[in-house]
Amino acid sequence: MTLGEAIDTYILWRRSHGTKFDDGARILRRFLKGVDADAPCDAVTRDAVRTFLAGTRPPTSYRNAKYTALSGLYRFAISRGHATRFPLPERESEPRASAPLPPYIYTGDEVRRLLGSTAASRARARQLDGDTLRTLILLLHGSGLRSGEALRLTLADVDLDDAVLTVRDSKFYKSRLVPVGERLAHVLRDHAARRLRRPQPEGRDSAFLANRDGTPLLAGVVRNVFAKLLRDAGIGGGDSRCRGPCLHSFRHGFAVGRLNAWYRQGADVQRLLPVLSTYLGHRNPAGTQVYLSMTPERLVQASLRYEHYMKGDQDA
Repeated sequence: MTLGEAIDTYILWRRSHGTKFDDGARILRRFLKGVDADAPCDAVTRDAVRTFLAGTRPPTSYRNAKYTALSGLYRFAISRGHATRFPLPERESEPRASAPLPPYIYTGDEVRRLLGSTAASRARARQLDGDTLRTLILLLHGSGLRSGEALRLTLADVDLDDAVLTVRDSKFYKSRLVPVGERLAHVLRDHAARRLRRPQPEGRDSAFLANRDGTPLLAGVVRNVFAKLLRDAGIGGGDSRCRGPCLHSFRHGFAVGRLNAWYRQGADVQRLLPVLSTYLGHRNPAGTQVYLSMTPERLVQASLRYEHYMKGDQDA
């Protein structure tokens, strides 16, 4: 079996086990461009692997992702007799990437500025209008959906009577029901009334968030439109201590906001973490634990709870 065939087989095998493996597939196909796809798996040299891993930048999490993708490929190939050796350097010899920057969390004022800028920013838009962009922002802010999940919602997926969204085939090929609060439900009802006055080329399967002609919003176009909106609202990524603002930042903000609310209520956050994980569509609670890093507000809440605990202990 050639290296190219082994990569195609491995990608199909990974996807047959319930993962999209899009990032890993892209990495492996990028690796294939620098080697002979028609050569056997064992023809790949350790130097070729080191060159691919190194790239042109300092060690980052992307280098680790490349190592993980190639490592998985070769473990698969060796186990099935397509390769006899492992051309990757030892994991222990790999340089450590610096810790990833924390996600950007919008302040309440920044969200208000974004919402207040949508109409002017899209005043001359031929397709994605200001009302639809505003609805998208409020949906992401109020539900914690991934932007791709929001863009894939159809008219049939939005139950306005029970205020429940059906999110289909999300990141891990899972579908889930996402209840939303009454304020967001009101926003979605207003949008639905406008949306029903526009073309619905696929009937009830037409996109809920659509262009003026009823066609689905394209993710790349939405990213560019939102980048312009950030500039119009005067929101930039000037703080080098965190990642820059983007559409996915609303999801981070939703998660942190929910955890902060639980802390203020004195709830058992560790017990509730699996609930938030399920709501967000994470594969397991480990994907949600990233949000447990202390923010200033949560540090205050933890301190207050500790003081309360100590006072109770002394009174006992």
